[in-house]
Amino acid sequence: MKMILKLLMFSMVMMVIQKTMYAQETTAVPFLLIAPDSRAGSMGESGAGLADNSAAIFWNPAGIAFTKSNEVSITHSKWLPQFNLDIFYDYLTYMQYMPDINGSITASITFMNYGQFAYTTDSPTPLSTFNAFDGAATVGYATRLSDDWGLGVNFRIIYSHLASQGAGIEQGKGISTSVSFDVGGMWRPAKLILPVINTDIGGNLSIGLDLSNLGPKMYYIDRAQADPIPTNFRLGFAYQVFHDDYNSLVYTIDFNKLLVAEKMNPVDSSTTSDEFYKAIFTSWTNQSLSKEFTTIQTSMGVEYWYGTPGDFLFAIRAGFFYEDPNQGNRKFITFGAGIRYDIYGFDFSYISTSVFPGGDTSPLANTLRFTLSVGWGNSATTYRGIPRGV
Repeated sequence: MKMILKLLMFSMVMMVIQKTMYAQETTAVPFLLIAPDSRAGSMGESGAGLADNSAAIFWNPAGIAFTKSNEVSITHSKWLPQFNLDIFYDYLTYMQYMPDINGSITASITFMNYGQFAYTTDSPTPLSTFNAFDGAATVGYATRLSDDWGLGVNFRIIYSHLASQGAGIEQGKGISTSVSFDVGGMWRPAKLILPVINTDIGGNLSIGLDLSNLGPKMYYIDRAQADPIPTNFRLGFAYQVFHDDYNSLVYTIDFNKLLVAEKMNPVDSSTTSDEFYKAIFTSWTNQSLSKEFTTIQTSMGVEYWYGTPGDFLFAIRAGFFYEDPNQGNRKFITFGAGIRYDIYGFDFSYISTSVFPGGDTSPLANTLRFTLSVGWGNSATTYRGIPRGV
């Protein structure tokens, strides 16, 4: 009975999260939108403009084009701790610079474990148990198109195992496989003189754009019940406010929108959604433009580093996440810290229960992420904000 209650609770929690976290649109495999790493997670979940470590595979793969670094990292988090469910999240990344191909190859594995559940029929007596989980394996490539421009692409295989068989009389299994790809661009001008004030901010500014999870719909039982995967648009900015031999301060801000276009049939109130190649455009015109802009989530953060690159570095971070009141109304703050010693790194992040007036507590409140990393090559330059001289 305990396992049955846990399954019911899990189902309700996932429905709430999917509605509040993803602009109130229904998608398959929403775990693909989870901010994976501790560093960007502690900066309000912003990272498309910074994107200077191996976690850029998620935020914006083009950022890796500006490094000549090698890194492996792993992130672990117990998810939704306030519900006492056996849900945990793991994210493994790898990047390696290869001069022979004028760029870097990357790879990541994402794993979301939902725990063990009981299978029943009309009787509440469990007949068997099964484990539910989602996973994705990603490979990518990033290269510079010029001194100021970078390009990154990813290819992903998605595997979703929600149930070992269908519910009730439904045939088939709650298992689905699909593919998707990402494409990102990054502009980091070496020289950029601002008019009027005549100040050169080149080398300090970074602007990134990422389109992720571009791929076909997924279904478990039959194609009629297919849902789109969470195709996503992210525009990010990062600016190194100051730096010297021992100090560095970076500010980041991201604008994020789910590119899913759902339409309701007025006859039977059923919904359909456009294929991803249409939704990239129709998701901006599914309703009035002013309402579409309310679906954009805003996140921002700051990161301060103290220390000597290549030796010992210490970072403190904070961020803020904002969502429109009609699209989930989450307004929360994040905190985190990190250290680097030689080639080793450790980061953690925390989502606060504190909210701003009028906001709702995030379903991820009190969630901690922990990241361990090992970086070699020119990795030290990527831990002081905008990479310089690489």
